[in-house]
Formats: sequence, C-alpha cells, structure tokens
Amino acid sequence: MTEETASFRLSSAQEVFGLRRVAQQAAAALAFDQQDQVRLATALSELGRDRLGSPDLEVTFGLDTTAQPNALVVAFSWRGGTPPRQETLDLVARLVRVEHRAGTPQSRLLLTHPLPRDGAWPDDPGERLAGALDTAAPSTEADDLRAQTRDLIAALDETRAQREELRRLNEELEETNQGVLALYSELTRELETTNSGVLALHSELEDKRRQLQEASEAKTRFWTNISHELRTPVNAVVGLSRLLLTPGPSPLSPEQQEQVELIAASGHTMLALVSDLLDVAKAEAGHLEIHAEPVDIRLVVTHLGGLLRSHAEGGVRLVLPPLDDAPALVTDETLLVRILRNLLSNAMKFTERGEVRLDVTADPDVHDRAVIFTVTDTGVGIPEEEIDRVFEAFYQVRGPHQRGRPGTGLGLPYARTLAELLGGSLSLTSTVGEGTRVRVRVPDLDRPGAHACAEQEERP
Repeated sequence: MTEETASFRLSSAQEVFGLRRVAQQAAAALAFDQQDQVRLATALSELGRDRLGSPDLEVTFGLDTTAQPNALVVAFSWRGGTPPRQETLDLVARLVRVEHRAGTPQSRLLLTHPLPRDGAWPDDPGERLAGALDTAAPSTEADDLRAQTRDLIAALDETRAQREELRRLNEELEETNQGVLALYSELTRELETTNSGVLALHSELEDKRRQLQEASEAKTRFWTNISHELRTPVNAVVGLSRLLLTPGPSPLSPEQQEQVELIAASGHTMLALVSDLLDVAKAEAGHLEIHAEPVDIRLVVTHLGGLLRSHAEGGVRLVLPPLDDAPALVTDETLLVRILRNLLSNAMKFTERGEVRLDVTADPDVHDRAVIFTVTDTGVGIPEEEIDRVFEAFYQVRGPHQRGRPGTGLGLPYARTLAELLGGSLSLTSTVGEGTRVRVRVPDLDRPGAHACAEQEERP
C-alpha cells in the first residue's frame, strides 16, 4: 500500500526544472546517498520532459510501507495523449525501477526506489518526505543547469576517486601476485631439492638394506658352515676324552687324568657353542619348522626340573610351580623347552644365592589365548643401559660376575628369536643387585589365525 504525501502539476518547463529540485530534496531527506539522489532526480527530469504537454499531467510522491524494505514511489499520471517514448523508458530503467501502466482514460508511470537498508534513513520517513516537499523552492532552467553541473562534477570526482582506488588496488594486487609467484617459485625449487634428496636417500637406504640383507645371509651361511665343520672334530675330541677317562688296563696318572678332564670340559663347551651357533643360524634363516601340538606343561616343567636341578649351586634353589591345574597350550614343545631351558640355565648361572623361580599363568585376555612363562631370579641383575644390548648376539655384560661362568652371549637372543617364531614375545626387566625378571608370552596356536601369525614370523 502506497501512502501519498504530495502531488504536483506539470504544465511548463519551469515546473519540470522544479521537479528535479524536489526529487533531490526528497531523496536527501530519506538519506539516499549522493548517487541515488542524482539517479532519482535525473529519472524524474527525463520523464517530466517526455510527458510535458500531456493532458492533466500530475506527479505524486509517496511511500510504499508494505515493501521490505520500504520504498519511495513517484507516480506520473495523465489522460490520453501519446505513450512515453521507449528510449526514455529504457534510459530511466537504467537508473530506477519504472513501470508503465497504460489505461483508459488515465495512464500511469510508477518509479520505485527502496529506502536505504543500512538504517541510515530516519525513523519517520513519511514526515521527513512531507517536510522536504513542503519546503521545495521554485527552480529555473539556470538553477537546473547549475544543479546538473554540480551533479556531473560530483559524479566525475567520485569516478576519479574510484579510478584512483582501482589503480591502487591493481598495483597492490600486482605486487601481491609477484610475491606469490616468487614464493611459489621458491617453494617449487625447495620441493624439487627435497624430492631429489629424498630419492637419493631412498636409493641409499635401499642399497644399505640390500647390503645388510646380504651380510646377514652371509653371516648365517658362515655360522652354518662353521658349525657343521666344527661339530665333527669336536665330537671326536669329546669321544676320545670319554674313552681315555674310561677305566682300563692302563690307568692314567693323576696329572693325565686332570688334563684329559680339562680337554673333555673344553670339548663339551665348544660343542655347546657350536650347537648354539647352529640353532641361531637356523632360527635367523627361517629354517626351523613349527610343529604345533598339545603340550603337557606339567611334563615340560618336570623335565626342566630334573635337567637343571643338578646345575644349581649350593646357595641357589630352583622353584617350580605345582601346576595342579595347568593351562592348555598348543605350540611347538621342542622350541618351548629350548626357550625355558635357556632362560632358567642363564638365571642359575648368574645367581649366587637365593632362588630362581618359574611361574606359569594363563593370559587373562580371553580373546587372545596364550600362556605366560615368567622366570625370576635374585642374581646380580643387569644395568638399565645394558638391557637392550643383552639381546644382541654374542654380547655379554662385563663384570666380576663372569668369572667362572663361561658363556656365548647367545642365550637371550636365541630365546627371543624362538619366542617370536612361535608368534609370541619376550621382555626383560632387571635391577642391579636385586635380580632379573623375564616374561615370555606364548600364544595358543590352536586359536583362529594363530598358525598364520606364526608362519609369518617364521619367514625370513
């Protein structure tokens, strides 16, 4: 709905000049910006000149309060006569919204322009519009020309300012583009350099990996060959020593007896070393086959007890679990016995007093069935900085505890390798002067997917 505020008759060129002045004052009262004021004044001036001479020509100013936002509405109405020229309508349509309503006996032209959306226009636009229209002063052609000149100068100034701002923005954009291109080029060069370095490093790492693999294979072949070559003569030495120590018609003198016993002990030590070397070589080469079958843990523990109790010195006790209700386990019994024998004999070797204990428990994880074997001793212990190194082949912790305790440094590495071949794990904690605790987790190979896991561990 349009609320009409004021109406004017247009019957002379002088009144058309005044219409332009009225339009500018109305637009200013409604807080239109300078450009919108010029647009509205120019549109009304052009339509007034086009319609001048039409019968009963009248111009009405009003506000459309139903539109969102509210809008200024200017209506031209006349009776009969010729219709507006199309070129005039096209020109005005470029400035404001215009609608031509031809009718009989009265025709109308409606110009609509929304009020500012930013809230700069007053709270009482109707009163402001009425006040501006009431105080509108008459205008002459000279006044109109001066007003048009001022508007043109203002438009030119604004255009020049916009052009300068556009030029400044273009210069800033050009500088920014140059900086971006320079940064992009620098990053591209750095990326190419980095990629070249990565490729070179990857190639070098691949060469190192291949060399390490070849060295490992050569080491394994060497151990295997040496073990086979040494086993025969060492067995011969052990056999001859045993033969010489057997009572016969020509007994040995005490000195000869002592020397032959020394030869026999050295032969047994050498044979154990050769056997360990051969076992480690087979394990690292992946030549050990896993034969999974149900294991009677009670028999395994009993066998280990009978085998190792004789090695315990006077101040050391070997404590084995009763295992009235031993957990079920499917694994390779031979490899399991080797693991536990290595750990128990190693613990007894470096324990002067106290005990070496073996505990057997079922893993509480019901989704991943396994048995946990824990070997605990009250021996000399291992320094914290040496714990990782004791799993290196042939490495032995130096100290007075080694006197009288010969070893190869292969026990723990061999035990861990076998545990991993069975799909399990081996971990060690130790405190100097208090003892060592070794935990071996052996999975039940009867569970789904366990065989595949063990086979994957077995591959070299």
